[in-house]
Amino acid sequence: MGNFKRSVLATAIFSANLLSVAGISASAFAAEATDEQANQGASTLGTVIVTGTRAQERTASASLSPVDVISGDSLRSSGSSELGAVLARLIPSINFPRPSLVDGAELTRPAQLRGLSPDQVLVLVNGKRRHTSAFVNLGGAVGRGSAPADLNAIPLSAIDHIEVLRDGASARYGSDAIAGVINIILKSADHGGSISSQYGQYKKGDGIQRQVSGNTGFALGDNGTFNLSGEGANNDYTNRAGDDLRASSVGSTTYGQQVFRQGEPQTHEGKLQYNAEYSFSDAAEFYSFGGYSKRRGETAAFYRPSNASNNIAAIYPNGYLPLINGTLEDTSLVAGLRGELAYDWHYDVSANYGKNSYELRTKTINTSLGLNTPRSFYNGTLTNDQRQLSLDLSREFNAAWLPYPVSVAFGAEYLRQGYQIEAGQPESYFQTGSSGLGGFRAADAGSYSRHNFAQYLDLETNLTEKLGVSAAVRHEDYSDFGSNVSGSLSARYDFTPQVALRGSVSTGFRAPSLAQQNFTFTSSQLIGNTIQEAGTFPAGSNVAQLLGAEDLKPEKSRNYSLGLVLQPLDSLTVTADVYRIDIQDRISLSSNLVLNNTAINYLRSNGVGDINYTSARYFTNATDTSTDGVDLVANYRYQFDNGVRWNSTVGYNYNHTKVTDVKANPAILDQLGVNLVRVDRRERIGLLGDTTPQHKLTLGNDLTFGNWALHSNLVRYGEFTSYQADKVNDQTFSAAWLLDLAVDYKLKSWVFTLGGDNVTDKYPEKLNDFSSSGGNLAYSTFSPYGYSGAYYYGKVTYNW
Repeated sequence: MGNFKRSVLATAIFSANLLSVAGISASAFAAEATDEQANQGASTLGTVIVTGTRAQERTASASLSPVDVISGDSLRSSGSSELGAVLARLIPSINFPRPSLVDGAELTRPAQLRGLSPDQVLVLVNGKRRHTSAFVNLGGAVGRGSAPADLNAIPLSAIDHIEVLRDGASARYGSDAIAGVINIILKSADHGGSISSQYGQYKKGDGIQRQVSGNTGFALGDNGTFNLSGEGANNDYTNRAGDDLRASSVGSTTYGQQVFRQGEPQTHEGKLQYNAEYSFSDAAEFYSFGGYSKRRGETAAFYRPSNASNNIAAIYPNGYLPLINGTLEDTSLVAGLRGELAYDWHYDVSANYGKNSYELRTKTINTSLGLNTPRSFYNGTLTNDQRQLSLDLSREFNAAWLPYPVSVAFGAEYLRQGYQIEAGQPESYFQTGSSGLGGFRAADAGSYSRHNFAQYLDLETNLTEKLGVSAAVRHEDYSDFGSNVSGSLSARYDFTPQVALRGSVSTGFRAPSLAQQNFTFTSSQLIGNTIQEAGTFPAGSNVAQLLGAEDLKPEKSRNYSLGLVLQPLDSLTVTADVYRIDIQDRISLSSNLVLNNTAINYLRSNGVGDINYTSARYFTNATDTSTDGVDLVANYRYQFDNGVRWNSTVGYNYNHTKVTDVKANPAILDQLGVNLVRVDRRERIGLLGDTTPQHKLTLGNDLTFGNWALHSNLVRYGEFTSYQADKVNDQTFSAAWLLDLAVDYKLKSWVFTLGGDNVTDKYPEKLNDFSSSGGNLAYSTFSPYGYSGAYYYGKVTYNW
């Protein structure tokens, strides 16, 4: 009778999810399932987590703070090879928009957690800090002004699972962990492996993707393991741009034609990742992991019609589309020694190195050079690197006045960060510069560094059988910003084995990145409905200081959360967490300050030469924000008597960010022109507030029977709004349902997969006349699911 009821429940949920299935569980096959495989879908709830706690044997279902555990098989059940995109489909509090025409930032797309900036979430690999990217997101898109870690540099085939801590964690991990932490745990198996090949394309017939990936593990004698993963991909671009109907294009040879490029970028990439361990004894185990990736991509700037001032008709009689060619290289290496000392102490000492570089080249012209202009340019290279030394010590103490042992952890870290700007060829920045994307000038080139020392203390215990508590404090001392102390308190009370209440309070901070302190650039931007050359300047530069900038200081945050954990059945877990995140002195780019003649003359009279831009913006701490939200997650898993296994997950996130304070507009801006506003409405309400949907719902299912596995993931994105300086030009886009489907068939060691992402071919509404740049831009860059439509793929995997 019980099985019959569960069968009815399964049928009902499958019908509600459009007969599909897929999601947050491993793809096992019942025909050959062992007991371990049969419980694989449930294992994420019972996984011993290492994120958000330093206590031993703490599971995800018993954590004091909300932690999502996503298996590697779930990550690989999608047609996408982008880690950020896959996480956004599985976790409702993560967003991964897919903008284009953002000056090369398409190649390092950022992921958001709880609606905050991409650089306000800390990324770890095997618990160690991951370095951030070198390139700053400059386009008018989500994450503007940030330089977060490049999630897509790690091959999906290397990942065992991912732990996402949805809580402030600066007291445990340091700068950046304001919204939470994404901890990527690598595979460590010493045997077996797999190789996969995938081919797919979009319904429109473009965007063909070819991917190959593999993983293998083997033993190092009797005491060690070495696990190696690799991935290669060639992806063609998609184009959903409209026709050029700009008034300025009337009379050009291409008026009324599709001349822009708006969609997925063209990319070619390769990735390698390894993870190794070797145990000498209980007292000493050596470990090391690292990787290398290289990604080449091509994106586009705005089209220059034949009659435009930034075209030379004798060279391009029909106009031209500037192309941006970026080459990203990412290197990481961690090595350490861990083990046990006398009196049950555990130690971990490690060295961590990471480097990310972005080389920029363009195919365009410099009109200042006339017919002698080159048609391709080297625009410069950005490099970001980090070096970290860490020492962690931990053990459990039994105190006579406490009923349970106390987990004590403390340690120290040294972190050195570096940032380099290499100038482009002189022709790329001479006078007007290379059109579409100027080069880094010799005057902007330089090498910058800073260091900081940190110490932390972390305590965790159960005060009673039902009440667990933890506390952490961390002190940081930066060479350029002074010191900071962050703290956190967390508690959980289990009323019964089925009902628990948890909550936390924490403070945090984020130091301005070296990129935000030193980045200088000129590029084409769509400001309102006009394409202009925009200059980006660090706060300490002469231009920024003349326009009212002040030296940057760290962000500070307060994070509050309260959650309910329910487990009415052994196979059903439900969690609900409400949260608030207040951020003071939030770091962002100012609005684009369109320079009138008075402002240009003012800058020139104060020593600024070569003004090859029509607007300027700089990094600032001009705002405070507050974020309120709710996370709901329900997991149900069951194995029927006939061997069929069913795993279902429902997730919901509500998130609302508002600007609570805007510092007064600098007096010099008011003097120079009434339209020079450091933080205008578009920034205040939109990019710093609610450009992303406030509501997001995910419904995932996974069903395995015999040699078959069926997967579906249904996501509802709430409505979102694109804000402009004048609210009459705002545009709100309707909510949308997107469905991903896949089916696997296993034949001995082979698995054959057919699938589709966004199988219903959903697009957002088209942009209104004001925002579309004369019809050229068909879709909003703020769309949380992109605008390339349905994608279909086939995949073959061989396992051993």
